[in-house]
Amino acid sequence: MRLDVISLVPEAFVPLHGLGVIGRALRAGIAEVHLHNPRDFATDRYRKVDDVPYGGGAGMVLKPEPVFAAFEAVPVRPRRRVLLMSPQGRPLHQRDLQRWATTCDQLVLLCGHYEGFDERIRSLADEEVSLGDFVLTGGELPAMVIINGVIRLLPGTVGTAESLEHESHSDLLLEHPHYTRPPEFRGMAVPEVLRSGDHGAIARWRLEQQIARTRERRPDLHARWQEQQEEQQQG
Repeated sequence: MRLDVISLVPEAFVPLHGLGVIGRALRAGIAEVHLHNPRDFATDRYRKVDDVPYGGGAGMVLKPEPVFAAFEAVPVRPRRRVLLMSPQGRPLHQRDLQRWATTCDQLVLLCGHYEGFDERIRSLADEEVSLGDFVLTGGELPAMVIINGVIRLLPGTVGTAESLEHESHSDLLLEHPHYTRPPEFRGMAVPEVLRSGDHGAIARWRLEQQIARTRERRPDLHARWQEQQEEQQQG
């Protein structure tokens, strides 16, 4: 997959190449990240990329010309999706990462900065994405989250693909607890069922733990899961 990032601080993305499995995936060619700085497309002598907002107000606004020029310089692959990082966007979910990882050959990530961006920049995007109901200084961190979340789902990134199938949020339920050796540590023991060798009992225990943990920690997800179960039973 090709990932193109349009950002005023492209250097923020350089550490991705040394980031564990993500870095290995990039070095192996499973995915490639290309960085585009709108400042390189500014036409004035000062390489100006922002200006005061019409109508007054605090802060500076990212100008459309250099962003459009940077965007139009990005090569186009057939299955492309353009994502705008914005606190006004739809909250990011695991199903979004899965959708992009399986249906796209290219993601273009537009990162805002300063007080905001000229409204006309929104016309470039297919989707607006937010990490939550809060504001950051720019879209770089959300873009890195998406890059990480998508690349780890690409075939070949994670050694055991099965490990991706039972993660938190993969099917609305949170992931079950995990244990490894030693069997007891500071008075805390590994549940006996996990040491029983009874794979059926282990599977049942894990599902019970998923349901209980989701009900306790994320009642909103638990309610959606219950609705999904009822629909499947009725259908």
